[in-house]
Amino acid sequence: MTKISTVIITLNEERNIRRCVIAAQKVSDEVIILDSFSTDKTIEIAKELNCTVVQQKWLGYSAQKNKANSLASFDFILSLDADEEIGEELTNSILKEKEKGLTGAYSFSRLTNYCGTWVKHGGWYPDEKTRIFPKKDTNWAGEFVHELLELPTNCQTKRLKGDLNHYSYYSFSDHRNRAAKYSKLNAKKMQAQNKKSGPMKPFLSGFAKFISMYFFSLGILDGKMGFMIAWISAEASVNKYKILNRLNKA
Repeated sequence: MTKISTVIITLNEERNIRRCVIAAQKVSDEVIILDSFSTDKTIEIAKELNCTVVQQKWLGYSAQKNKANSLASFDFILSLDADEEIGEELTNSILKEKEKGLTGAYSFSRLTNYCGTWVKHGGWYPDEKTRIFPKKDTNWAGEFVHELLELPTNCQTKRLKGDLNHYSYYSFSDHRNRAAKYSKLNAKKMQAQNKKSGPMKPFLSGFAKFISMYFFSLGILDGKMGFMIAWISAEASVNKYKILNRLNKA
């Protein structure tokens, strides 16, 4: 049987961390929390659940995750976000692979819970993620946002049955706040890539984003939640290009 180290980066995740860790412990041989000096009960809960807790000033998404990976004791890593939970079917799939012996990397679908509703359209599902991988020669890359997992050469990825449950947003304002954060990060990334934007680009991109998510990707089938996801995502796209324009003018 192959042993797995689960690594989780946190900052003020007392609302989510217990659920995440309890599910992870069913398939893990250790759980490591790399915390960016939370001011809530995140650390207290993690220690109560017998996690290994290390604190580290925020380095950026990729660097923080790479630091967390370096703390793992075992050869295979399960990388989770604090607002994620391994579902029952996925738990069984992982345990079967552990029993056989892990080789390569493993991906699975992520199912998002949005304001109490499971969302299966609008481009949000199946949202495949590779989250189990060998520690050696694996690296997270990307300076700003949307970090990319770089696997060792010739590393094959197998898709497992079951979902990784993602408790992303508890309210519309929560979604808007996080969308605004990512709009700024994405704009900075685009500026670093010397990308430009005309005066109409923000509005055209927002319109295209809404149409794509709500109609082409069938977000309409998720009812009110599908509409709000598409609308807030469109707002974020508009803001991203507006910020890019301001950055380029500055």
